[in-house]
Amino acid sequence: MGEHKDRMLAGDWYLPGDPDLADDITRRAELCARYNAIPWGARGDRAAILKELFGSVGENVRIRPPFECDYGTYITVGDNVFVNVNAVFLDAAPITIGSDVQIGPNVQLVTPNHEMDHERRREGWERGEPIMIGDNVWLGSGVVVCPGVTIGENTVVGAGSVVVKDLPAGVLAVGNPARVVRELP
Repeated sequence: MGEHKDRMLAGDWYLPGDPDLADDITRRAELCARYNAIPWGARGDRAAILKELFGSVGENVRIRPPFECDYGTYITVGDNVFVNVNAVFLDAAPITIGSDVQIGPNVQLVTPNHEMDHERRREGWERGEPIMIGDNVWLGSGVVVCPGVTIGENTVVGAGSVVVKDLPAGVLAVGNPARVVRELP
């Protein structure tokens, strides 16, 4: 494995131009292109590609195309998950999605974080921080989940919200940045 892929997997700062990472991105690009090109009614074919693309995928997972990710390998999805169109899961660090999760259109789960130092940012340094989505979560349309965030089970995040900090279980959160507005029954 290349030095920077090792660094990425360890959660350290890395340069994404590593040849091993480039090979992984090529693999992902080919699988996503195949996935997105499948005719509407061919769910079985899509499920087979998700099993090849993701690190782990549960039963009855439906992701409407188009769908994009960085690597795919670092994504784990539970059972009975629905992801609407135009989802982007950037998995430079693990993305874990529980079971019975609903994800609206245009949702972004973004694990890469870039350097604040302008010189290192210009050089391309980045670092992934894991995202965890608990069971029975609903992410509304256009939600952005930032690096390092955990969303507790049974939580709802309103459309257009930007989640920059962990959210507890069983709450409704909205806004930019997302704030808890009430507990849910």
